[in-house]
Amino acid sequence: MRLTFVAKDPGSNPTGSPTLYRTDRDSWVVQGWAVTDPETLAQMDIPEGELCVEIPDRLVPFFGQGDIDLNK
Repeated sequence: MRLTFVAKDPGSNPTGSPTLYRTDRDSWVVQGWAVTDPETLAQMDIPEGELCVEIPDRLVPFFGQGDIDLNK
C-alpha cells in the first residue's frame, strides 16, 4: 500500500496529530486518538483485526482532497 499525506490536524499542537492519508487502494488511513473507553466500544460491533480511532471534525474537509490521481 502506498500512502499519500493529506493533512495533519491544524488545531492540534504541538504534534499535529491526528493525520490523514490517502492510499493507492481507493481508501484512507487515519492516525487518530485510540478509542479505549469500554462503554464507547460496547456500542460498536468491532470485528477481530479492526480498531477504532477518533478524529476531530476539523479534519473532515480534507477528505475531499482524495480526489487526486495517486498514480502520477
